[in-house]
Amino acid sequence: MASLVIEPLSAAAFAPFGQVIETSGAQHYPINNGMTERYHDLARIELGGAQPRPLVSIFRGQPYALPLSLKLVERHPLGSQAFYPLSAHPWLVIVAEDDGGTPARLRAFQPTIGQGVNIAMNTWHGVLTPLEAASDFLVVDRGGEGNNLEEYHFDEPWTVTR
Repeated sequence: MASLVIEPLSAAAFAPFGQVIETSGAQHYPINNGMTERYHDLARIELGGAQPRPLVSIFRGQPYALPLSLKLVERHPLGSQAFYPLSAHPWLVIVAEDDGGTPARLRAFQPTIGQGVNIAMNTWHGVLTPLEAASDFLVVDRGGEGNNLEEYHFDEPWTVTR
């Protein structure tokens, strides 16, 4: 059985898979007569295929326990998928490189409070994985015509640990 050790999330480590959504180091400027700070253009939302449109949703995920048995990953060939937590509960982001249509070289990241991710179009990733408590996430992804989901089931599950 293959194992995967959780690592801290950073923009540099996550760059091959998308963007980290966070205010730290982001371009920002005041709006609303100086009463609001706008942290600008934090993720590259990708919308492909026929008649795409952005979807804004809230996902409520049930918690997983560690060690985690990772049985499948998925990807969205027609759009990116952004996740931003609406609580301070811990969660994981699991991603993989593509090797001829098969996920390879998996990585598991644990965001800190205030970090979200935008997973690039056609990037293999695990399902929403909150830890410790049910958690809500603001999600921006793609709606429109076409099949925007591909799943890959591992012959042997991966074990994700700290």
